[in-house]
Amino acid sequence: MNIQPLEQGNLSARAYQALREGLIAGQFRPGQRLVMHDLADQLGTSVTPVREACLRLVSECGLELRSGRFVTVPAMTMARYMEVRTIRLALEGLAAGLAAPNATEDDIARLTDLQAAFVEVDNGGDSERAFRYNRDFHFTVYRLSGMEMLVTHIESLWVSMGPMLTVFFNEGDHRYVGAAEHDNLIVALREKNTAKARTAMERDLILGGEDFLRFLRTHEQFTVD
Repeated sequence: MNIQPLEQGNLSARAYQALREGLIAGQFRPGQRLVMHDLADQLGTSVTPVREACLRLVSECGLELRSGRFVTVPAMTMARYMEVRTIRLALEGLAAGLAAPNATEDDIARLTDLQAAFVEVDNGGDSERAFRYNRDFHFTVYRLSGMEMLVTHIESLWVSMGPMLTVFFNEGDHRYVGAAEHDNLIVALREKNTAKARTAMERDLILGGEDFLRFLRTHEQFTVD
């Protein structure tokens, strides 16, 4: 767990962003207990802003409140994953479709570079960098939708996925099979084809999740020791 101390300012909002980013980036594992005093020490602040940040993440289903002293990262279960994936298909497909009319040549060039970098590090087995490039690719597309609220809702879903993906990338037999859909998505954006863009994003989520589903079937209810 690598959380940087906070700068002064709105400490509650900063604590929320730090913890939220940590969940998305996979710095926490399913079932992990996060003691608020320990988080406050790492963030260099008092417990109050950390508690406020944790409660906000609890309301967004990113954490679970177990006592007044600590929160827990939700366990990795098939039901949780399928619920998150169902909502992701709807919202991320929508965002990709909305992005199609807005994508410029500069946007497409940026996505092409991100895809090339993602494929290179993924083929090289660098799962941490591959996750970052994949995330950058996806959210570059989502922001092209021009809908800030939609992007925020999608980010909340990635908060739920981050810890589960950490276990998969570190302990699963990772073999991503959906990368070609990134190329198809780029083509759809260049053509400004809304339906094609949405389909490519949906297929990316489905194909990219096949190995994760196989892993999850043998590791359901995974928690930390």
